[in-house]
Order: sequence, then C-alpha cells, then structure tokens
Amino acid sequence: MTEVSDALVTHYSENGITTLTLNQPERRNSLSMAMLEALSEELERVADDPETRVVVLAARGNVFCAGHDLKEIRDQFDSHDFQLGLFNLCSKVMQQIVHLPKPVIARVAGVATAAGCQLVASCDLAVAADTARFATPGVNIGLFCSTPMVALSRNVSRKHAMEMLLTGELVSAPRAEQMGLVNRVVDEQVLDETVYKMARTIAEKSGHTLKIGKSAFYQQLEMPLAEAYEYTSTVMAENLQANDAQEGICAFLEKRKPEWKDS
Repeated sequence: MTEVSDALVTHYSENGITTLTLNQPERRNSLSMAMLEALSEELERVADDPETRVVVLAARGNVFCAGHDLKEIRDQFDSHDFQLGLFNLCSKVMQQIVHLPKPVIARVAGVATAAGCQLVASCDLAVAADTARFATPGVNIGLFCSTPMVALSRNVSRKHAMEMLLTGELVSAPRAEQMGLVNRVVDEQVLDETVYKMARTIAEKSGHTLKIGKSAFYQQLEMPLAEAYEYTSTVMAENLQANDAQEGICAFLEKRKPEWKDS
C-alpha cells in the first residue's frame, strides 16, 4: 500500500511490516507542525491496523530529521500559544511511538539532531548507517533541548546524555551505539537489509505477545524493583491465559512451528 509521493509522511505495508517515511527532504524532514500532525495521524492509523506487526520509521534524503522547523518557530516568536502547542504535539507524537502496540524500528541514514534525535531515542529499536550522526545542539542557539532530553535520558546514561545536551556536539554512529542510543551500526549499503531482516524476525512473532511485552517493558521501567516484579508476575500469569502463549508452548514441546491467532 503506497501513499501519494507528495505526502509529508508516506505509508507502505508488506508482510506485516509498515514503513512510515518522513518525506520532506528539502526541509531536512524537520518536525514542523504539519509534519508532526501527519506523523501523528499515521501512527494512529497503524496502531489500529491488524495487519501491521512491526513499524519501520525512515526518512528520505541525507538528513533523517533536523528537529523542529526553526523558520516556522521564528515566524511565531510572538505566539506563546503556538510554541506551547508545537512542543505539546511533539511530546504527544513521541509518546504515541512509546505506547504504540507494535514495535517501532528507526532506520537512520544521515543526521538526526534535536527533536530528530529525540525521535530516534523514542523508537523501540534503532539501526543506523555508519555515516549517521546525532546531536542535541539546542544549547548552541540558546534553546536547550529540554523535550529531546526526556527521550535521550531514558536511553543513555546520565553523563552521556548531559554531554550531548551541554556540548551540542555531533556524535558519530559508532559512538551512539556505544552509548546505547542505537542498536546496530552497519554500512549504508546494507542498512535496509539489516533493518528489514530485524523487522521480519519480529513480525514472525505473535502480535498479541508483542503488544503485551512492549507495554510491560515501559510500565516496569518507571517502577521500584519490588513493584516491577509484582507487576510483571501478574502480566506473565495473564499472558499465559492467551491462546498464543498456550499454542507457542505446545508447539515448542511438540517441535513444530506455532500458528499464531493474535489472541
């Protein structure tokens, strides 16, 4: 399924994998109000799509995402309502990704800066080309990357996050992998092969199980240790009542491939 090429975010689905592509390379795929609205709509759409098991978030051009559209922000200097609305919408989109009942893989080629880096950090997984670079450079222009900080600080150590936020310097893809911002760094020639191999591996699992697991992962992260164990024990006991859990266990014991019903 393919959207018209002039859409801000294009949508293509095949074999349980939906690719959402930021499609404004001439604007460095910046997160303008319009781009955020388009991405939010696509995320809502894919959340309710029973055929989608995995989402790949990609971008056209040599910049993955340059963050917010500074020209748009400059034109709205006098509108606090616009500014607050912009950052609230961006925060909503990042939370949509986290709460999406399907795993989301960022396919990163090129530069991801400010809210673009936040977008990568908000995805469940990220694969980057070895030429990709990352930064939270707001400090360089007097606008600290406060909202990007939320996602960044939840994915890398405090000192790594603070270094990026305080210096604003670009981080190479290999360094981003060391920091935990991305899962894998590969030659750009095999970026798609790597991303979609990972996506296909995940898409072979029970969609119902993926939904349970992703939700539980983010829920338990915010809990004290004892509470997290109590919560996840309940999740596992409830998970065992699902058709797919019982089918998967039986298939494993019977040495056959499971037949998922996504229930």
